[in-house]
Amino acid sequence: MKKVFKMQDLDCANCAAKMERAIGKIDGVKSVSVSFMTQRLSVEAEESRFDEIVREIVKVCSRVEPDCRILI
Repeated sequence: MKKVFKMQDLDCANCAAKMERAIGKIDGVKSVSVSFMTQRLSVEAEESRFDEIVREIVKVCSRVEPDCRILI
């Protein structure tokens, strides 16, 4: 399953790159793209575990940049 989420308060391209690397390491994630310019997160992951994976993505993003929110 592939889905695109809007992000809020993603402050720098470096943080976006860190998030992208960290999300890519989550078990079940097939592909990920975090765009600082468009403030969007695109993720493709196992459909059967998608909600669980999204919760893990939210945790990872808040560790990299605490003020950033993913609008689900």
